[in-house]
Amino acid sequence: MLCDFIGYRRNTMSTLLQQPRSAPHRGVFFRSWLKDPFHVASITPSSKWLARLMATDVGAGARVVELGAGTGTLTDAIVERGVRQEDLYLVEQHPMFCDVLRQRFPSSHVVQADAATLTDSLGALRGTVDYVISGLPIVWFARDTKARILQESFALLRPRGRYQQFTYLGPPPVRGRMLDELGLRATLLGVSPLNFPPAFVYRFERRAG
Repeated sequence: MLCDFIGYRRNTMSTLLQQPRSAPHRGVFFRSWLKDPFHVASITPSSKWLARLMATDVGAGARVVELGAGTGTLTDAIVERGVRQEDLYLVEQHPMFCDVLRQRFPSSHVVQADAATLTDSLGALRGTVDYVISGLPIVWFARDTKARILQESFALLRPRGRYQQFTYLGPPPVRGRMLDELGLRATLLGVSPLNFPPAFVYRFERRAG
């Protein structure tokens, strides 16, 4: 098992290093991961399987905010679901990623901002967003930062809006007392075993009543 994992990682690294000319955004992703591995979720962009799982139930006419949009792998899956670029708000802190996103999705709204201060940039969207889909590795974030990101996201969401989040460790990245404090519930949408590393996707919603 360990040998298989190491071999897979070596092949993934080799593929990435060979790709920058044919897929420039992958080269940008890899270089950014080297500089800031704890804020770039993985050594590779999310797999297509994970991206499709993250976009579960998203459809045409939805207004979507994507957190940590990276180089657009998840954005591709959202657009494939029928969401117009004009209804997409791509939030990303890294300037290089923002440049890539503007090139790849010219009709979308690319916002260089911290997800913990969403309403500073997107306050006009309060209560109008159908989905917030997070590509941020919040499982590694401090408790207060997780809480702020969720509070800011739910400030933008409609009453029945949904926040969809991946994690690498199995249980939801926000659970127990914090869920109670925020008045939220978490539901497992599925597992993407072919992602590197394997990922679990959860949906967070407001509790009824």
